[in-house]
Amino acid sequence: MENHEYDLVVIGSGPAGQKGAICAAKLRKKVAIIDRKRTIGGVCVHTGTIPSKTLREAVLYLSGFRQRTFYGRGYVLKDRISMADLIFRAQAVMAREIEVIKAQLRRNYVTTFEGDARFTDPNTIEVQGEDGSHVIHGSHVLVACGTRPAHSQDIPIDGRRIFDSDQLHSLEEVPRELIIVGAGIIGLEYASMFATLGVKVTLLDQRPVLVDFADREIIESLCFQLRQLGTVFRLGEKVVSVGFDEERDRVFAKLESGKNIHGQGLLYTIGRQANSDQLNIESAGLAPDARGKLAVNDHFQTAVSHIYAAGDVIGFPALASTSMEQGRLASCHMFGKPGTMPANLIPYGIYTIPEISMVGLTEEQLTKEKIPYEVGLARYAELAKAQMLGDEEGLLKLLFDPDSLKLLGVHIIGDRAAEIIHIGQVVLTMGGTIQYFRDAVFNYPTLAEAYKVAALDGLNKL
Repeated sequence: MENHEYDLVVIGSGPAGQKGAICAAKLRKKVAIIDRKRTIGGVCVHTGTIPSKTLREAVLYLSGFRQRTFYGRGYVLKDRISMADLIFRAQAVMAREIEVIKAQLRRNYVTTFEGDARFTDPNTIEVQGEDGSHVIHGSHVLVACGTRPAHSQDIPIDGRRIFDSDQLHSLEEVPRELIIVGAGIIGLEYASMFATLGVKVTLLDQRPVLVDFADREIIESLCFQLRQLGTVFRLGEKVVSVGFDEERDRVFAKLESGKNIHGQGLLYTIGRQANSDQLNIESAGLAPDARGKLAVNDHFQTAVSHIYAAGDVIGFPALASTSMEQGRLASCHMFGKPGTMPANLIPYGIYTIPEISMVGLTEEQLTKEKIPYEVGLARYAELAKAQMLGDEEGLLKLLFDPDSLKLLGVHIIGDRAAEIIHIGQVVLTMGGTIQYFRDAVFNYPTLAEAYKVAALDGLNKL
């Protein structure tokens, strides 16, 4: 059993772990990163962000969805799309992404240990790998162990008929009728992908409102577009039991209201459970909450000052983009270069079909805080580029102060929303006004010129 000494030991190699390790290495620190064999890149690369967003691209391509505006509703690129067709693209992207991450860590002289990590005391971590066991000491530790789908004892998940988002990629066929329990971001993203493939989707959630932190008009537009594809929403409904009817070869979900929902498969997406319970974290002097999440301060320090945590293990917003920045800021603070994250200037991307992106405040927040605002709208139907792309339902919305004209928030639903949101993010960060959009020259035809259309619309209302 070897002993190793490091300035920083990182547990987990997802976005938070990678960026934390590389930032510390750039500050000339001796860094080690630990992850299980075959999971370099973390949940992001293996079961989360990368495979799900690649799956989305495959769905859009193979279903010919965007082309239907031109070639009719029956247009498809491939008649019978199998799960293997969809996964093929994801596997290629994942393999490349893993190589990129490994090369980055190597180039920055970060030592990688493959195996299961567990604390033996606040500074010591034992790694049990295929090549035996290593004891690693770290002056600082960054816990970036990520999450896994949360399970319930009442839901008999078998990975075949009743499955979670991690198991979705190993399904043999695309179910013809799919029940999705949990209409959070993951549930909505998969609902829209399967609906686009022509699957009859039923979405169940006990909350009466979907994605409550997003703009209402944008979410209503998403629900409308999903309903057009045949998606059925059952909101404010509690699932009492789930099972498999052998005789009828069907999955069923019984609801508290007495309804029975049937389908060929059931996707269970009720939140995530942090992996901190696998680290013997109590030996480090830390106590996670019921979902395994760790509490941190503004600098991502836990209750034990030399142990930091970042990424999904600390909870909301649990985005790959925010996790990267959290990991970097944690390392900066450890080694005397502190920085902070501007909470209200983080863009959110929800990769449904159509995609949604937002930055800044919503109408609901502004109303609650009694801040006066005006709205400027641009509809994709007015944009030449959107016509070319086959998206006539999109919408870009600017919220601004009617007196100073200062930009307060940007909300977009439509093709490439997550790309063009960054134009609004820059103006918001710089404290700019919507006059910028009125006066700027945008390339034509682009989706970006929606900002100019929306700004002119808003200014016309004053």
